[in-house]
Amino acid sequence: MMKVNEIMTPDPRTVQVNATVRDAARIMRECHVGGLPVLEGQRLVGMVTDSDLLALLSTRPPSEDLWLPSPLEIIEVPIREFINWEKTKAALADIGITTVEHVMSEPPITIEDEADIEEAAALMLREGIVRLPVMRGATLVGIVTRSDIVQGLAVGRESE
Repeated sequence: MMKVNEIMTPDPRTVQVNATVRDAARIMRECHVGGLPVLEGQRLVGMVTDSDLLALLSTRPPSEDLWLPSPLEIIEVPIREFINWEKTKAALADIGITTVEHVMSEPPITIEDEADIEEAAALMLREGIVRLPVMRGATLVGIVTRSDIVQGLAVGRESE
């Protein structure tokens, strides 16, 4: 039976827990990956995925003092309303400087590198996830995705 360590991507790109959402998004884009293991020093503490970032955008609560002036009202608007609008715009811009710690999934769902790929597939299906950090003891050694498993199954069948 094929093992996870035969199909995983070794030494995956990671992000530190205090990195910004903007940093994580940039790494995901540059590396063409949909998720990153989140480390605190060398210890795996969570996962941040493209779904986590999308959820951050779609669930952001509006500012309590959000106020959108009509063109006619602008002439009469007191200066404090403009200040509130500036604060609201700044709050929306702050999504990018939110730290990964606030959006990551924790605790991370992981698999050992010596596990069979069937075990990894079952875990992904049960948890509804598409990638698993691969551990050797307490050390992150790789990442395995659903597509890695599918490719591994295809290679496994060819060699039989």
